[in-house]
Amino acid sequence: MATKASKISTPTPEPRAARAVRARHLATRLRPGPTALAGASLLCLVIGLLYVALQIRTIFSDQIKQEYAGLVLEAADRAQSAHELAGIWQRLPHENAAIADGYRQSRVELANRIKSLAAIIGASPFGAPPVAPRVLGAEADLTETGAALGAITAYWRARRDADNADARQRIAHVADTLIALAALVFCTLFMALAMYARRTRLLKGQSSEFEYASLHDPMTGLPNRRMLLAALEEAALRRSASATIRKIAVLYIDLDGFKQVNDTLGHRFGDEFLIGVSRCFRESVRKSDVVARIGGDEFAVLVREFSTQEELAEIAQRLIECVVRTDEQMQIQTVRASVGIASFPDLVEDYQRLVAAADDAMYHVKRNGKNGYAFVTRAQ
Repeated sequence: MATKASKISTPTPEPRAARAVRARHLATRLRPGPTALAGASLLCLVIGLLYVALQIRTIFSDQIKQEYAGLVLEAADRAQSAHELAGIWQRLPHENAAIADGYRQSRVELANRIKSLAAIIGASPFGAPPVAPRVLGAEADLTETGAALGAITAYWRARRDADNADARQRIAHVADTLIALAALVFCTLFMALAMYARRTRLLKGQSSEFEYASLHDPMTGLPNRRMLLAALEEAALRRSASATIRKIAVLYIDLDGFKQVNDTLGHRFGDEFLIGVSRCFRESVRKSDVVARIGGDEFAVLVREFSTQEELAEIAQRLIECVVRTDEQMQIQTVRASVGIASFPDLVEDYQRLVAAADDAMYHVKRNGKNGYAFVTRAQ
């Protein structure tokens, strides 16, 4: 029984250029956009502000603790003074009734001071070791009372110093955080301004592209009718503002036999012919003149300034030769040109009628044999 050998196809390795393009696309997708950066900056700002708020709250709490420790230390100082006074009375001889009475009163005062101190410590909302009950009475041992007062003073002084150091440290943290947040806000604003400037440049570039597209023929790159009329208007305004008399002319060109090129050889071949003719037209006139494609196989040339009609005739002849040369290069042998010429103010009194008058003169050429040029008559 014959068996067929199965052919295992090995995957074709991906080209290096394709891998590079895919890597660039992946990097572009993974690159954080403006919205993500703005969101991250806002999140960091909110977290920083919450941290500052918590730190400020803790600083106020530490401040309250320090003030409360100050109250306890004041009460302890008063109790310590009463204890010292009682110790002085204790060392005096008690045979005298006045001395004995003074000693009793000092013990009562000491007991009241210690009870007041114990009440303040007991009311502390932060928690603290209470005063030992054996030193609260008037009969308490002075030595033990003094030791208790010393311990209380040391504890609350250490606590006040610790709270003070903690508050200082938190204030430093708040200052550092505020500096970081200020830097974050500055960087965010700078980034926003940079993105705004970049977007403005992009919009300006797109606007320039749109404006260029609205004023130029997309295939040949020549100015269109709209730009030709704008250039004609500008040339007329410059002529009126100038001290010297300048004459303006428009040459209207129509390609004879071009329709057969599209019908027989195809529109692609016809487009190549139009591009070649447009390039030759542009090279045959001065840089100050405007060559425009009116539409289809019709062109126009704005001559901003000339002296004699012979100059216009020479330009028309060069334009006709451009069509003949391009026709011969592409081996068509059927395309020629008819050119109508109108000038302002010697032949046409209104510059706004120059294009229409040159068009009329061009049709006069087409009716009289084509492949030539003619000036518009004064009657036109």
